[in-house]
Amino acid sequence: MIKNKTYNRKKIVTVFFVCLAGFLLLIGRLLYLMIFSADYYSEKAKQLHERERSIKAARGRIIDAGGTVIADNKTVCTISVIHSQIKDADKIVEVLSKELELSEEYVRKRVEKYSSIERIKSNVDKEKGDAIRAYNLDGVKVDEDYKRYYPYDSLASKVLGFTGGDNQGIIGLEVKYEEYLKGEEGTILTVTDARGIEIDEAGEERVEPVPGNDLYISLDMDIQSYATQLAKQVMETKEAERVSILVMNPRNGEIMAMVDVPEFDLNNPYELPDTVDTAGLSEEKKQELLNSMWRNGCINDTYEPGSTFKIITAAAGLEGGVVTVNDSFSCPGYIMVEDRRIRCHKTTGHGSENFVEATMNSCNPVFITVGLRLGVDNYYNYFTKFGLLNKTGVDLPGEAGTIMHKKEDMKAVELATVSFGQSFQITPIQLAATVSSIINGGTRVTPHFGVMTADRDGNQIKRFSYPVTKNIVSEETSETMRMILEKVVAEGTGKNGYVEGARVGGKTATSQTLPRGSGRYIASFIGFAPADNPSVLALAIIHNPQGVYYGGQVAAPVVRQLFENILPYLGEMDYN
Repeated sequence: MIKNKTYNRKKIVTVFFVCLAGFLLLIGRLLYLMIFSADYYSEKAKQLHERERSIKAARGRIIDAGGTVIADNKTVCTISVIHSQIKDADKIVEVLSKELELSEEYVRKRVEKYSSIERIKSNVDKEKGDAIRAYNLDGVKVDEDYKRYYPYDSLASKVLGFTGGDNQGIIGLEVKYEEYLKGEEGTILTVTDARGIEIDEAGEERVEPVPGNDLYISLDMDIQSYATQLAKQVMETKEAERVSILVMNPRNGEIMAMVDVPEFDLNNPYELPDTVDTAGLSEEKKQELLNSMWRNGCINDTYEPGSTFKIITAAAGLEGGVVTVNDSFSCPGYIMVEDRRIRCHKTTGHGSENFVEATMNSCNPVFITVGLRLGVDNYYNYFTKFGLLNKTGVDLPGEAGTIMHKKEDMKAVELATVSFGQSFQITPIQLAATVSSIINGGTRVTPHFGVMTADRDGNQIKRFSYPVTKNIVSEETSETMRMILEKVVAEGTGKNGYVEGARVGGKTATSQTLPRGSGRYIASFIGFAPADNPSVLALAIIHNPQGVYYGGQVAAPVVRQLFENILPYLGEMDYN
């Protein structure tokens, strides 16, 4: 009996101490949570009772050379629902489906979804957002943010590009300069009770968004507008597939205009032209058509330049010392290269001519002779020196590279055809940049649009600089090329590019697209002014014009009309 009492007493004491230890541990844990982890759990509790909504930042504007805003923002709304706050789901479904022109099934699925916040539609016009807000529906949130807006619709569409639903750049300058334009999103914080209902007395905590920086570019919308009119006009009259026009400053590479029609509506970039029948098309096929519509032929596509490339052959020949302006040639209408007979565009031949006259006549046999005199190694060296084997570095995404024979594969026939601009392909921007570098005194420039970024008040934040390479040709060679190309316009094949009261230099080209014999041609003309000290260069390319297709008759008049309009505007006309 005594043993049992002693055992029970010990058992009670043990249980007491175990309970005491457990109690002390509980007190210790409680003290730890209350004192040492208070901030952590306070933050956790706060997060459980806070709801966060983002506020889009105003995207930086894009501003042209004349100070015109060509990409801006307009206020739009995002419509969302908060499930825990909804009191009349049917009413919300009715209102939102009617006001937002959405199916009731679509809206109901989101209204009845158990989530902290469910977005119904973004980029809703402010007027429509205000109308929805006026219904004062519990659980419906109308937040204002920004949507990209392009005041000039399709003008310069393939240069500017556009943004997606998240206001992020998709193509063009919008994506190239995303880091400067995008800004930083803000937030709206609201406090809720345990049921997820917002507490009115707690109000809202806002972290304001930081707007993006403005982008100032060299594009001049007056020049862009007129170049676009010309491109559309020649496309219509010649029933061409596509027309490209480039205008740039050959001294520094600033691009004043870049046109590639047909273009597209920047405010509705996902709408295909009315001429496209989309019935039965798969989403994949539609996307292919959109990609094609957005494609900028001035930088994304290559083509055979034809006789405009003779400028490069001439510069290489003069610089390499294998030809002078006084060298005499005789053109019988063809030249034999190994066992191949390569004809001149004038099949009866040009007869006796010096090098200046041969350039004025755009004589194929003479330029083949110059290329053969240089030889493959030297010719390839000048290709490298002139920058033709690299991309230009233009500040637009998706630039294509030159498609050229490998040096080891270039034999006499390949060298001959390359010498007058066939059997290889380059981009229009590459041709414009290379010719600019040859006529500006020999400095390889980087074609570009970006000039600087600035805040909304115009205070400069960053000025952009671009690579240049000096002495790709000598000043003497550059001066000679300017003289020769001025004669081409004044007296030769480029005479339809002549402008009264201005000194214009240039070169025509007519090239046949592959496969040979297809009957499809590309007419082009590259011109610059003033010829003695060029400040503007223009390249016009007409793809598959119907009827007359020669560059001198189709493309040269386009550049002439362009120069007649923009040279006075740029202060480059001589009225004396």
